[in-house]
Amino acid sequence: MALCRTGPYPIMESNSLAYSHRNLFVLPVPLHFARHRQSSNEGKRKHKGVCSSSLHGAASPSSMESHEEDLSAFSVCLEEETDHVVRFKMSDFKVLDHVSIGLGGRADEVVFEGEVKDSGSPLYNTRVILRQLYSTQAQRRGKRAIEVLKKLVRRKLLYHSYSMQVLGYISLPASDDSGSFILVHGYHGSFSLRHWLQQSDWLQTLEATLALDEESVRKVGEDTTGGPAISRQLRLIRMLMRDLLIGVNYLHSHGLAHTELRLENVHISPIDRHIKVGILGNAADFCEDGSNSGSMENMDRRQMMIAFDMRCVGFIMAKMVMGELMDPLIFAKFKSFLTKGNDPSCLRQLMLEILGRNSPYGNAGLQMLDRNWGAGWHLLSLLLATKPSERISCLDALRHPFLCGPRWRVVPSMDIIRWGLGCTAMRISEEYIYRQPQRSRLAHFIDLLEMLNPNPKPKNWLELLPGKWRLLYCTGKHVGLTLRQPTVRVLVGDLHLTVKRESMLKSNLSFVTDIGFRVMIGQDWPHDKAGKRGRVQVSSSFTLRAGRRLYLKQDNISEKLSFGPSGNEEALAQKFTSKKWRKITPFKEFPSSLPAAKLASGDLDVTMNLDDPLNQNIDTAKNVLQELRTQIPPELFDLSKVVCGTYVDSRLLILRGVNGSALLFTRSFVDTDSSS
Repeated sequence: MALCRTGPYPIMESNSLAYSHRNLFVLPVPLHFARHRQSSNEGKRKHKGVCSSSLHGAASPSSMESHEEDLSAFSVCLEEETDHVVRFKMSDFKVLDHVSIGLGGRADEVVFEGEVKDSGSPLYNTRVILRQLYSTQAQRRGKRAIEVLKKLVRRKLLYHSYSMQVLGYISLPASDDSGSFILVHGYHGSFSLRHWLQQSDWLQTLEATLALDEESVRKVGEDTTGGPAISRQLRLIRMLMRDLLIGVNYLHSHGLAHTELRLENVHISPIDRHIKVGILGNAADFCEDGSNSGSMENMDRRQMMIAFDMRCVGFIMAKMVMGELMDPLIFAKFKSFLTKGNDPSCLRQLMLEILGRNSPYGNAGLQMLDRNWGAGWHLLSLLLATKPSERISCLDALRHPFLCGPRWRVVPSMDIIRWGLGCTAMRISEEYIYRQPQRSRLAHFIDLLEMLNPNPKPKNWLELLPGKWRLLYCTGKHVGLTLRQPTVRVLVGDLHLTVKRESMLKSNLSFVTDIGFRVMIGQDWPHDKAGKRGRVQVSSSFTLRAGRRLYLKQDNISEKLSFGPSGNEEALAQKFTSKKWRKITPFKEFPSSLPAAKLASGDLDVTMNLDDPLNQNIDTAKNVLQELRTQIPPELFDLSKVVCGTYVDSRLLILRGVNGSALLFTRSFVDTDSSS
């Protein structure tokens, strides 16, 4: 919370506040607390059944006649339900000249810093926060925070470590016109996590605030304290994320969900160097009305509430890693992408399109998430999974490779291994591939992915295959403009393959290849790539059936039985039987065949459009078409040469042609041709 100095007057009048602007953050004038009359403890009445311990049931606003009785009942119930915390008086505090209003966009609470001046109190000279709550909803949050403390008091040490310490309350008399309620909780620094991230030098300042020592470094598995800025930031984010997950898991293990995890509600305490998950004023119980926790309804409720918290943790992680998401416009695109039901495993493609290569933050977040074979993108996709049942839990997230240091021994799962292979192949394909070792390595990764295909059955392909895919790499022959002097110089852009399912009851699919290109005219084409735009579309229908891909051994005498352009099946078999890959492969010996999705093509339809004046010359159009057929993989120009699919998941696709070459695709969500 950001508390700003407002003047030398430490007292506030509760009746003098007028909230004309809901998003007002700092009060420009001094405020005063009203002198609260000390309510006498004599004559206390206990009303049985007047109010329940749950804070979700509010009094009806229509009962204006019994308003005074409701206020007295509220006061009595408050005393009954808050007997485990201290009831303070205003005279116990010295209110400091720091105040904040509308914390987290709320205009119904005012936050003050104070200091306990009661010499008989164990909190003497301790700095605290006085949170004055005005509306009925705000007072419910305050009472709920006290109620949660009563539930967690048996493990007070963990409660104080990972959430704000609720020390007590100040209840105003029933005759007071404001009817407000003041919650007293611990002071854990004036900055929330959002305010930390908005500082220009947040990394250096936060490292100094937390006073990172060698013990802290050892806990996250780092070798050195210093290092490049990316390594330092990654180390700090690991520490903050692990602390946050431990605190959230502490709540989940006690049957509570936070339900309000945001950057504004997360604080970092420089005293014990722990993340505080804020005031638990909106914490919800997994079980409603004390019913049986093992019932199916409560199990579903528990799963949904934990999934909601984990999604909020995912948003916090995304903003911590990618500082660009602190911009509301960019975060709106990020959140809209998930709201539309898109798979979060494709977030990297989305962020590359949004941020580009010239981010003012230097793309530090992309570099951190790309490290360790893209482990950060994998964790982020599990935290933000579309289906709540697929979201990762706190304990599993703490064991994830992204949050474990390089010296930790983490046994990766098959899913993480597949993810790492795919991310590495994608990053290699993003660079210019001129040398044979790079091409061989990429072809090797494609072979490994095919071996570890998680969706070999046709029904999986019918669910995952439809969509828009962008070609990343082809293992076949590569022909470009730099190797020859063609009659017409054509610069090929992105190649997209759009797959649609014609009927939900049948396995018929329609494939459409969309190829954007530019025809460069004149002698200045090495420097001027503007040219004239053109577009080619190739469409065909396919029938999907189950099939198998055979691995044929190469004959030493004749190469007619060679399958694929490189004929490296024996070398691949040797690598799979080696000690390095023996533990992760799902089979003991190299197989002779693997299941695949067989694609039987129908009729082809090819159309080409050219801008003026190229469309008026038939010979030029023929030369352009011939040049396209030379540069583009034949499987995309002639879809009938696509014979099978060997790998598919939510973000990657591998198709094989009749000559054995592999086409590696990634799922695309942005139409770059139309946007340009």
